[in-house]
Amino acid sequence: MKKGIILALMALTAVSASAQKKQTIELPSWLSNVKLSGYGMTQYQYSGQKNAESNSFNIRMGRIALEGRIADDFYWKTQIQFNGNTSNLGASPRMVDLFAEWQKYDYFKVKIGQFKNPFTFENPMHPIDQGFMGYSQNVSKLAGFSDRAGEHASNGRDIGLQLQGDFLKNANGRNLLHYQIGVFNGQGINTKDVDNQKNVIGGVWVMPVSGMRIGAFGWTGSYARKGNWTEIVADPTSSVTPGATKEITHTNEVRSLNQNRYAFSFEYKKDGWTVRSEYIHSTGKAFAKSITNFNDANAKDCNLNEKIGDKAQGVYGLVIAPLAQLPKNSRIDIKARYDMYQPNGKNNMQKTQYEAGLNFHIGKRISILTEYALVNDKTLAKHNYSMADAEFCFRF
Repeated sequence: MKKGIILALMALTAVSASAQKKQTIELPSWLSNVKLSGYGMTQYQYSGQKNAESNSFNIRMGRIALEGRIADDFYWKTQIQFNGNTSNLGASPRMVDLFAEWQKYDYFKVKIGQFKNPFTFENPMHPIDQGFMGYSQNVSKLAGFSDRAGEHASNGRDIGLQLQGDFLKNANGRNLLHYQIGVFNGQGINTKDVDNQKNVIGGVWVMPVSGMRIGAFGWTGSYARKGNWTEIVADPTSSVTPGATKEITHTNEVRSLNQNRYAFSFEYKKDGWTVRSEYIHSTGKAFAKSITNFNDANAKDCNLNEKIGDKAQGVYGLVIAPLAQLPKNSRIDIKARYDMYQPNGKNNMQKTQYEAGLNFHIGKRISILTEYALVNDKTLAKHNYSMADAEFCFRF
């Protein structure tokens, strides 16, 4: 796996180098605007959770991407995440993006490949631009990052086909309406469909004034595994004991869990200010154990997580405001976020994070993100604890 990643990166670099020499090396007429880019996010994080205290430096993320255009109308991109090791799907080197999009018309674009689920405003945001130590809990659990259903970490992405576009221009030429809808495997990144059913995910939003978006999203489909599980069912053959049950063991069978979700979103972003809030609701059961490695037993464990049941919901609200403008395109932002998630749809398992901090942007390529969070987790014996996070981020 490591050898393959190295070869892929060498190939990307070679193609990009050729693209940078357009003045001396002529590219084919159908290939243009080829660009190599990437970013890294290093992290220090402290957690004061009782009996699980931690204090560590970490590589949060490292990625490299190659993108360009084909015959003017097609945009393409491939992106690899290379931090971590190959034994763990949550952190191993892996392809996160590989898609092409026909962009001839603003009001009708067609994208195919592996890319972000068209669900919520926050999901498609760049991790550095998102501005906090992580995506909000409801987006992380209900948009395909570390999904509550038990799917392997997929960075909010899946494999499929999507239509999207913008239209209804006002007098200033600004579009007032956006739509997006796609059909996906429902299994996360780099994984084929298991139950031969597809997820349909989409959204629509209006942009009534410059910088403002008000949207609604929907998600219906399933997540499945092939493996083993035991379930208790009614025993219709028992004539002696009313309501009798029996245990059935399934071996090497497909178990499919329906997933139905919706979200309401608001954002205002202008003049250095960002105000955003999103509510997500989900119905659908979850597997007892999340997949971190397709080669271990958890990947074939199809038993259900009875503790969290079949409902979940969460909401967040955040503000990022300019605090000081510095020379050479540098600035300091102040930020705050309320982040609440209920894995069972009830407040008895609710986890709430109250966060505040400062972001330092040095030019356009370096950012330092800092914050403090007070966490209230009702699933713990001691509900309250503190967290601190600092990240050094760079782009190229």
